[in-house]
Amino acid sequence: MKPKAVNVLERYDLEVLRTWKVRGAILCESDKGLFILKECNSSKEKLLLQDAFLTFLRKRGFLQAEELFRNRDGELLSRDADGTGYIVKTYVEGRECSIGGTRESLSDGCAAMRTLARLHRLSGDFMDSSDGEERTMPLVLQEFEKHNRELKKVKRFLKEKGQKSDFEHFLQRHYDLFLEQAVTVLEELKRETARDVNQILCHGDFQYHNVLFCGNDVRLMNFEKCVRDDRSRDIYHFSRKMLEKSDWQAEVGEALFNAYEKELKLTQEDGRWLYYRFSYPEKFWKIVNYYYNRGKAFIPDKNREKLEVLLEQEARRKNFIRSVIGERFMV
Repeated sequence: MKPKAVNVLERYDLEVLRTWKVRGAILCESDKGLFILKECNSSKEKLLLQDAFLTFLRKRGFLQAEELFRNRDGELLSRDADGTGYIVKTYVEGRECSIGGTRESLSDGCAAMRTLARLHRLSGDFMDSSDGEERTMPLVLQEFEKHNRELKKVKRFLKEKGQKSDFEHFLQRHYDLFLEQAVTVLEELKRETARDVNQILCHGDFQYHNVLFCGNDVRLMNFEKCVRDDRSRDIYHFSRKMLEKSDWQAEVGEALFNAYEKELKLTQEDGRWLYYRFSYPEKFWKIVNYYYNRGKAFIPDKNREKLEVLLEQEARRKNFIRSVIGERFMV
């Protein structure tokens, strides 16, 4: 973040006591508590939606989400001299949700899932109270179509590439296994397009680093990627990471889903979308995407390590999909 960005704070009704840099942002201690100044590329319409949702949550008693702060002109976005946009929002000090595969991690994960379920219940109420259609086509279809185009592009690139590194040979040997999965899942998903999906306003980036623990309180941060989608989006993104860290233990998945259902029941429709999300080889796509969009003169050893772990966990991932998603939701 540019050093001059701190001058943006002069446009707010805050008595700034001190500021310090953190990753990608500036923390501000003020007479009104802790705030964070963060670069933002969201449109005005997206920020207004985010603010309306966070305001709705507070009015309904959900105080575990952040709050956007308006400048003296009543605007959510402030621009510096270079035209870069920034937002100011509340901040709390706490520890990130643990996902390390320990008992403490599972306790954190279950608390996060219960909080997510309460957020989703209120989000459904928010959508009921807002204008627009409640049901529409699932975003996951568009995302998987884009991912598949990218996977096929990289496959052609590898095939035509002359001298290959050890990683590229290794990647090419295992490419078809995951590409076939990606193509099959998309084909199955397209047959579902006759069924619209029930949407809420999802957090959009419900990851462990956006879930903070402040004592016994759970706080949710960074709603900038909030999006209208089915609730499996948030459930999947959070639980997939924790399942990877726990080596895809079925018991972990069951515990996370059970924690969510203590607050809000999961339907067969939810299970169907979770099935597609977990069945798609997203981790493989991420490895390929990282490889293709970085410099190829030097390929980190970590790329191969990640692919080796992915291959080693593949059977357990499939068992989780069959034994937990399939049996629980009769998919």
